[in-house]
Order: sequence, then C-alpha cells, then structure tokens
Amino acid sequence: MRDTDIAIVGAGAAGLSLAHRLATTRPGIRRPSVVLVDAPAGPLRPAERTWCFWEEPHGEFDAALTAAWDTLRVHAPDGTAVAASPAPLRYKMLRSSSFESLVDARLAAEPNVARLAAVVEEIRDADDGAEVRTRTAAGHPLTLRARWVFDSRPLRVLPPARTTLLQHFHGWFVTTDRPAFDPRVADLMDFRTAQPAQGLSFAYVLPTGPRHALVEYTEFSRQVLDTAEYEQALKRYLTHELGLRHYDVARVEHGVIPMTDARFPRRAGRSVFRIGTAGGATRPSTGYTFAAIQRQARAIAVAYHRGRTPQPPPAHSPRSRAMDAVLLRALDTGRVSGASFFTGLFRHIPMERLLRFLDGRTNAYEDVTIGLRTPVAPMLRTAAELPRLPKRRAPAPVPGAASRPADRKET
Repeated sequence: MRDTDIAIVGAGAAGLSLAHRLATTRPGIRRPSVVLVDAPAGPLRPAERTWCFWEEPHGEFDAALTAAWDTLRVHAPDGTAVAASPAPLRYKMLRSSSFESLVDARLAAEPNVARLAAVVEEIRDADDGAEVRTRTAAGHPLTLRARWVFDSRPLRVLPPARTTLLQHFHGWFVTTDRPAFDPRVADLMDFRTAQPAQGLSFAYVLPTGPRHALVEYTEFSRQVLDTAEYEQALKRYLTHELGLRHYDVARVEHGVIPMTDARFPRRAGRSVFRIGTAGGATRPSTGYTFAAIQRQARAIAVAYHRGRTPQPPPAHSPRSRAMDAVLLRALDTGRVSGASFFTGLFRHIPMERLLRFLDGRTNAYEDVTIGLRTPVAPMLRTAAELPRLPKRRAPAPVPGAASRPADRKET
C-alpha cells in the first residue's frame, strides 16, 4: 500500500492536465504529492489522438502544436465558402503524443509527482479519503490510499438523456503528389457531403503543409458506420471536392464521441471525482473537449491550493447546456438542417464571437443575437417539448479517437 495526497486515474488529456496544474504552481504554495495511474502499454492504453481547440497565440502548449491557423473556412452544401479570421484567436492542432511529451518533461522536474503503470480494478471511499486498488504490469496487487481521487476513465453507460447522438469520424493523414492545400487555411466544416436524414455530416481539412493534411469525414447521428462506408465517403470527398487522385495515406484516425444532453455527475464518492469526458467536459453540441478540460483542471488546482474541496466545476454553463439540448433534439428529429444551421451561423456571425459561443464564453445578450440567426420556429417548438420527453440511458461509445498506421499507402 502507498499513500499520496492525490491519485489521478488515467494519463490522457484530463489526467495529465490536472497533474500539471497541481504540480506547477507559484512558490510558497504547498504542492501535493500526486500519483498518476495509467494502464500499462498494451490494448488498454489509448492510441494516439488529435485534439483541436481555439485560443489566443502564445498558449502554454504552443511548443507542442502540430499546426495552427489564422483563417477558418466553411463550405455550404452548394459549394459557396465563408472564410474569416477568428483573431485574436487561433485554431490549434495538438497531437496527444506531443502533448504527453511536453507535460511529461515538465512533470519529470517535479519530485512530488510519481507515475504508476497499473490496471485500476476498484476505487472506493475509505476513512479520510479513498482507495484505488490496482494490479501492476507484473500482476501484483497494489493499493493506493489518497485524500482525493480524480478518475478520468470513460463511463460504461451514459447518464439518462432525452437525446443522445454520436459524433463519429474517420480521417486520413494524406500526402499528395503535388501542392494541394493552403497551410494558412483550415476547413472547419465542408458540407459538400451526403447528408443523413437526421443529424448532419461534413468533412474537414487541416493542412500541415502544401502537400500534407488531415482529412476527416464526420457525422452527427445515432449510429456509427462501418469502415467501408467511411472510406467511401473520404474517397469521394478527396476525388470530387478536392480534385485529388494520387495521394498516400500515412495514418488512419477513427473516433466516437457522445453528444448528449445528459448531466454527468462529477462526484463519484466522498473523496472521488470524475474529470474529462466522464466529468462532462465534452461540449454536447460540438464534441470539443480540450479547452474545457483545461478550465476544469485550473479550477480544481486553485480550489485545492486554497484549502477547499477540489470538486470539478461544471465545464459548461446551464445556459449553454440548455441551448445544446435544444439543438441536439432539433437535429435528431430532422426539424433543422444541420448543414444549413451551421453554415448560416458562420455566414452571419463574426468568427471570433461564434467561436466564443461554441466554447460557452459569450454573454446572454450575445447568445440572444446569435439565437435570432437560427431557425427560430423549429427551435422554439423543440424547446417547448423538451420538458415532456423521457430520459433514457444509452451505452457509452468507444471513447476518444484512435490513430494507427495505414494498412496501405497508395490510394
């Protein structure tokens, strides 16, 4: 048995970010002892992922960025484009391996942080804290006793919700035989894809050079597709919309993210809290998570350092969650065309304000002005029916995104 002030289960974006916030603070503030528990190398450890978010330049993780863009573009279904700068914000792309290397290097200089490779079998409250029962890579049982435990493991069953959609995506890291991309511009949503009856689909293109880009096909819908359907959609988009016929696929990325109006409990025991997607950090209407994880981690660290109970705060405001619930229901019923909805927002709302809105950082007045740019009648009808709808549980999808080498190079 080992004792520690704080045990963090999972060393993904949420776990590493929290360890970083707790360990790196200004002089004079007591730093807790932290044990970061992650699964041993193997099938239980998530594969490499890509995170995208927007913030101002000179962010604390900029040294690890794969790319950043000052111009964002959206294509309507008819091919017309809306392009604008989100200044003072930038759209940033961060690979999980680069983020982990950067944070690991910072944590290596902190003697109060330890790493443990083990499978967590049980977390339970105990006297004056909680116990994390694990099994090490060598098969030996090891119990951690901590004052506080933060658990970032994905839930097996989602909390009850009126609407649960899935954001599922399949992407290729492609290299072309000629310059084909503008590395200054990221295509955030390209709706020149076949639209499902309920929900929406789009492609996005994140160039890292004139001949290199991550190209992904994404759907918001109830069911995922099979691999052949994703690949068919990607091939069609690359060929018909981007005009590419010769390219190599270096890596494949796939993921499924829950989009739900469920409320995620952030407390799992007297001394046990949930963080990350399991703690409600994912924005229901967009699937973006990384920025909310940073806000939660900062708030937890501040509360701990001030001697308060370090319960994670809600990642998104009640007003944001209410608007998301209406949008998810409107998309699921087909009352609102997702392609028209998002294209209209990007066409009529300044890019910087819209990104703040999507991140839940606009004020009530700004939210009203943005709401008037949406299909008001279908949205009001949907809002009126929501209180009468029953809530149901749904199994959680396979979390996050997995990245692996391509099975083939030439396409």
